[in-house]
Amino acid sequence: MTGPELQLQTETDWRSAWQEFPYWLIAIIGFLVLVAILIFVNPEYRQAFDFIVPGIALTARITFFGFAIAMVIGLMAGLGRVSRNTIIRNTAITYIEFIRGVPTLVLILTVSFTVVPAASNLFGFENSSVPPEARGIISLAIIYGAFMAEIFRAGIESIPSGQMEAARSLGMTYTQAMWRIILPQAVRNVSPALGNDFIAMLKDSSLLSVLAIREITQRSRLYAGSTFRFDEAYLVLTFLYLSMTIGLSLLLRWYERRLGKDGR
Repeated sequence: MTGPELQLQTETDWRSAWQEFPYWLIAIIGFLVLVAILIFVNPEYRQAFDFIVPGIALTARITFFGFAIAMVIGLMAGLGRVSRNTIIRNTAITYIEFIRGVPTLVLILTVSFTVVPAASNLFGFENSSVPPEARGIISLAIIYGAFMAEIFRAGIESIPSGQMEAARSLGMTYTQAMWRIILPQAVRNVSPALGNDFIAMLKDSSLLSVLAIREITQRSRLYAGSTFRFDEAYLVLTFLYLSMTIGLSLLLRWYERRLGKDGR
């Protein structure tokens, strides 16, 4: 490579690096550092932080349990979505479209104050025996199960049909081929999308504050209402959510790159 060509290549590399530099990440880290400094040096921000941060454990618990149940619901509905049985397929489509057509907050209220009491009458248990946390987990699981169903459906349909035909030709039943051949590949393909849903559920867990569940959003509201320090309460809340979601997003980006390299 001649001198001018080398200089041109170097300029191109620098231009590409300049354009791809994650300025957005620097801006967000700058905000997080600023709020962290305020928490460290300002007693009022520190007091708000100490009051709100214990709710992280409850937020995490709701998200993990809700996501685990939603994956089971989503997988079953996704399999129903691609089923050849007309009744099963239309039942799955009805569930998915119904959930996707109603706002999340409305569904949380409906499940918590209509579906759970109706189930208590049907199955003979006390409505009061179901705590708000369980109602919130059930609500998020039912809601996100519908979105995950479409993710699983897309993953299943992304696998070439020849693999199912090859499995059947080896003597496997449809169910065996689906569970042993198709689903493992489909789950691998859609795992980044499932990771995005996990992050979305973490954020949507804030809506459960309407049920008086004392996760970090509800604790922030209680602190702001009792002290009238709205800046401290909601900046700390933003700091906590942003710290968790950015950390998870960066981990997911790393996993996607790793998945791409393994695929190649």
